Amino acid sequence: MKKRILRPLPGMDLPFLILVLTLVGFGLVMLASASSAVALYRRGDAWAYLRPQLLYAALGLCGMWLASRVDYHIFHKLAWPLLGLSLILLAAVLFMPEYNGCKRWLVIPGFGTLQPSEIAKFAVVLVFSHIIALNHDRMKDFSVGVLPFALVLGVVAALMLLEPHLSGTVLILGIGAVLMFVGGTGLRWFLLAGVGGVGAIGAAVAVMPDLVPYAADRLRSWLDPFADPLGDGHQTIQSLYAIGSGGATGLGLGESRQKHLFVPEPQNDFIFSIVCEELGFVGACAVVGLFVLLLCRGITIAAHAPDRFGALLVVGFVVQVALQAVLNVAVVTNTIPNTGISLPFFSSGGTSLMMLLGEMGVVLGVSRGEM
Repeated sequence: MKKRILRPLPGMDLPFLILVLTLVGFGLVMLASASSAVALYRRGDAWAYLRPQLLYAALGLCGMWLASRVDYHIFHKLAWPLLGLSLILLAAVLFMPEYNGCKRWLVIPGFGTLQPSEIAKFAVVLVFSHIIALNHDRMKDFSVGVLPFALVLGVVAALMLLEPHLSGTVLILGIGAVLMFVGGTGLRWFLLAGVGGVGAIGAAVAVMPDLVPYAADRLRSWLDPFADPLGDGHQTIQSLYAIGSGGATGLGLGESRQKHLFVPEPQNDFIFSIVCEELGFVGACAVVGLFVLLLCRGITIAAHAPDRFGALLVVGFVVQVALQAVLNVAVVTNTIPNTGISLPFFSSGGTSLMMLLGEMGVVLGVSRGEM
């Protein structure tokens, strides 16, 4: 009997679904609070950032439901075409106008903006899962377990560094490394990759010298943000003020002071600092706890997946969310240099939210347990 793409299926994993919906709801509430002042100042409308985010959330939830009902094995056929599309978009974005010194968004008339790096993350997980699932018994070999992954990551990373998008590059390299490790790539290749990475950085410096002052400025502002409090260090300083002001239980929802044009991007990369200010240490722990639970539940789903391909998809998508959250929190607390990375489900951004929810739909599809 021929398989239908949409078919009657067992129920999806309810705990994972609840966690996703909780993160989406929590994120929308915090975005409404964090973005109100800057939206009123910049656009004359306090809901200018929340309104489109609500639409994207609705579309994303519909996409999540559809993705949860699609036989995930169809992604075997879509993996390479989607990667090709993402590479074309990553190249096209280099011809777009700069915003804050970067070229990360494609402007689509009548639609808004599209961030190709979000599609690239999705495509990398699909391609890596596809390759590993088909060649899992030969992953110790260089020609199978290293070379194709290195080529894919190399091309994607090079295009993203040209934007420049350091945080996205680090995230995609991290996702790829995790999938390779889980898939069975030999440990010695990771050691050699470390040596190769040093060489790649040297090559990048030689080929793309513009990255040197860009990275150097970020490093200096990380080590001593107060050396340039009105320049590169301004955002980090204001973020730290917000976190410190929150104390144990926060100032109260909607009561942030730093969102009133002190933190430059409270609706985006630094929304976690507003969470800390308004909800305090307790609220910050709640956010971190939700991401930890999402990761743990995702790993449980992967462990019970019907096949290797489904397990790898789940691992790739939940590790992406967890790693991105870790990097964002580390940036906001000045644990690592500012790399411009958003907080999943919380930061403003339609492409990111819809892609995230689509990925969560794939995880829910795998959780149904039917091949």
